[in-house]
Amino acid sequence: MTDGARLLLTRPEAASRRFLAACEAGWGRPIPALVSPVMEIVPVPVVLAGRPAALVLTSENGATRAGELDLSGLPAWCVGPRTADVARRAGLRPVAVARDAEGLLATILVARPAGPLLHLRGEHGRGDLAARLGAAGIVASEAVAYRQQERPPSPEARTALDGPDSFVAPVFSPRSALLLAGWHPRAALHVVAISPAVAAAAATLCPASLVVAPHPEGSAMVEATLGRLDRLLPRRLEANGGAD
Repeated sequence: MTDGARLLLTRPEAASRRFLAACEAGWGRPIPALVSPVMEIVPVPVVLAGRPAALVLTSENGATRAGELDLSGLPAWCVGPRTADVARRAGLRPVAVARDAEGLLATILVARPAGPLLHLRGEHGRGDLAARLGAAGIVASEAVAYRQQERPPSPEARTALDGPDSFVAPVFSPRSALLLAGWHPRAALHVVAISPAVAAAAATLCPASLVVAPHPEGSAMVEATLGRLDRLLPRRLEANGGAD
């Protein structure tokens, strides 16, 4: 790529690397990227009052923690295929996979499974799923199973974000957008938001451009991110007309 255009990936390290690999598969060549997570996932001790009838999992981190808490064999209501895959590897039985938390809530309300349900979530969460399920007559509780601990920019990121480069920055949560804004980047950021709520939080970044993925899922984020990269450096032109 030219003109300093790069991907800025701020999810936790493993998730950033997976997203980069998916983007490169779609792009058809390596993509220069700067990986500097705005947070890391830190497990939090959980004391269970009893064994739930089923789990509500809105992230792969919750699914990972479920496997560590000896909850294998339970049904799991999941947001996203990645969460469901991690849940299966943890010995759980995904019974439904929704696009987002609102879709999962609607699915559970229609199915009305026997409780108690347990939502394993992060310290910083949105949606109040357990409370909303309870208000609808479904016995549900929640437990904070991990903390999304803030991280500063890496030295490389600090230098790059103070410089003249342009970045395409996929952002997956409102908190990630706010933490990135706290780094006070001076570089031009072309933000790709996974949802309107993330886009609203990303406005604090004063982005050079801002687009919202058509669906709140990983494949849609990959396509939207590649669309931004195409505008900065059309892959077809580079592939067909570029010089070696």
